[in-house]
Amino acid sequence: MARSIQQFVSNFDGLDGLKKVDAPMPSPGQGEVLVQIKTVSLNYRDMEVIRGEYTHDQSINQGSTIVPSSDMCGIIQSVGSGTTKWKVGDRVLSTFIPDIKLPRVLATHRVFPEHALIKAPEYMSDKEASTLTIAGITAWMGINGMRPLGQNGGKDEHILLQGTGGVSIAGLQLAKASGAKGGRSFTSLFHFLLFTDRKPKLSAQTSPSTTAKPPDWEKEVTKVTNGHGADIILEVGGSETLSKSFNCAAYNGLINCIGYTSGKAQAGGDQPNVNILAISKVLTLKGIIVGPTDRFEEIVRFVEKHEVHPVMCKTFSFEKAKDALKYLESGSHFGKVVIQVSS
Repeated sequence: MARSIQQFVSNFDGLDGLKKVDAPMPSPGQGEVLVQIKTVSLNYRDMEVIRGEYTHDQSINQGSTIVPSSDMCGIIQSVGSGTTKWKVGDRVLSTFIPDIKLPRVLATHRVFPEHALIKAPEYMSDKEASTLTIAGITAWMGINGMRPLGQNGGKDEHILLQGTGGVSIAGLQLAKASGAKGGRSFTSLFHFLLFTDRKPKLSAQTSPSTTAKPPDWEKEVTKVTNGHGADIILEVGGSETLSKSFNCAAYNGLINCIGYTSGKAQAGGDQPNVNILAISKVLTLKGIIVGPTDRFEEIVRFVEKHEVHPVMCKTFSFEKAKDALKYLESGSHFGKVVIQVSS
């Protein structure tokens, strides 16, 4: 076994300050395992962490430096004393729990507590599996987080997704597999997906028929649902999209506040009165930062049953991690951006 590892370290000062460094090979202690990291999946929050802008989550208060990223698929290389859940050779996924300081994963190896991992779906590649930790579970919680464990929904519901990022595309695939209602405007298969002006390709099972994003898309949502509106909205835009989401939500609908890709500052103009907007349709407005381990295991069972393959956009080598993050930052991705750490 190698005596050292490589990892990227950030001082919260942006991509220019991100450096690849050597570090001693860690050893697992009691109840811990050493994982050789195969793939790392990137998320919007990774750029915020590197820039020192991810300040609304207490998990970021970890000193002056940090190893970025949280989503990985890897192989257990050794186990510490008292470890009973895993054995050498098991293929695992990292979990993300916002208020607990778990190891970050843009590295060749990492030690994890045995409870901080779950079994990777056998049928998925390392790249596909690594996308589930944040994007997959966040989309899953958007659709099922208000339902009891084991009582999955989505069937015959209108589900609105925004954009072409990892959470939205995961939501599209999960909604399709759940039997969400069909729509006739934004996709050929079921409800709505707000695309950019690019012509994306998902797969034979989820290829969209229309990629235009009309300026009054909330009116189109209402139109194609015959006035019903969206039962569930995965709201990732924030200040520039939230008012439109309120306008096209169904009565007694659910708006999941997941992201703020249009910026953290509220857009100018008249500010919406959220209370009035929520009361007028008896809406539920819910913030989501991923989900607990039992719901993560639940989505793994679901994707295994339906053989869902996460949409991959582009893969970069470990040495090109900065390029991968720059590509993610550009917003031109469709699906997930992944770093191949080792073969």
